[in-house]
Amino acid sequence: MLKKFTINSSKRNEFYEITSQVQNFINESGIKEGAAIVYCPHTTAGITINENADPDVQTDMIRRFDEVFPWDHKEDLHMEGNTAAHMKASTVGSSQHIIITEGNLLLGTWQGIYFCEFDGPRTRTFYVKILH
Repeated sequence: MLKKFTINSSKRNEFYEITSQVQNFINESGIKEGAAIVYCPHTTAGITINENADPDVQTDMIRRFDEVFPWDHKEDLHMEGNTAAHMKASTVGSSQHIIITEGNLLLGTWQGIYFCEFDGPRTRTFYVKILH
């Protein structure tokens, strides 16, 4: 089973928690045991699993990414000027695999799944594939 989701970002850098969207798709599928692959088909965005209890974690992560990969770097050659977004997306990665057990995502107490926007605002997509 495969489902496409759409996100409209409003800032250059944003983390969107998508855990409930992924879990809702699992509920709709009726799958009790298996795995979900969450995939981002963009080169300047990604998917990560991280803490969802304190929103300052996402704020801090974005700040630290900006420190490591500044937007304006005098030696960047990419004509679009978004090399930093490509670097951030490559660091985060384009997908995550999550075990499904008893119909639920197997995540830790503080974990959530995030779509990471690094070159917004844009209309973005991500996919969830359920394996059983």
